[in-house]
Amino acid sequence: MTTDADDSHPPCPTSATAAAVLAQGAGFIADLPEGVYDRPCGTMMGATIGQHLRHSVDHVAAILTGLETGVIDYDHRDRGVPVESDPAVAAETIDALLQTLARLDADTTARPVTVRVMLTSAGDTTDLASTIGRELAFAAHHETHHHAMIAAIAAHHGCPVPAGFGVAPSTLNYQTTGA
Repeated sequence: MTTDADDSHPPCPTSATAAAVLAQGAGFIADLPEGVYDRPCGTMMGATIGQHLRHSVDHVAAILTGLETGVIDYDHRDRGVPVESDPAVAAETIDALLQTLARLDADTTARPVTVRVMLTSAGDTTDLASTIGRELAFAAHHETHHHAMIAAIAAHHGCPVPAGFGVAPSTLNYQTTGA
């Protein structure tokens, strides 16, 4: 992993995309009225914006842990943590992740990793081969879907949702180009 941004190691597009989606989530929660972040939504099975944002943060954090350990495990994560209930803690956590993502280069994102996936509720797992870059692309895609759920919760609570928030890049592209 590079530690300085320079011309010989430009940031990887997948890490930049993952960072952009995280930043979009941080921007969205910054504009929420007090008390909405952790208010349950009955139409979304009692879920909160904070729970969905924490889930997205967890995926990126798991990938960055995988840089150190060689194994990415999305399924073992902490729940009920301050990121779920306190938007300021969520913003600080996202900022730290953004700083790390900004230092990733193409060589780093090409690194092979093992992704451990839980297949059943009994805890059966399998290990799959991947790369850091592939997993960052997955996380950005996955986050977009959680942003759509965040948008639904916000709308349920009467909060405005910016155009394009929670909409997949392919859908936005189609809406713009028709292709």
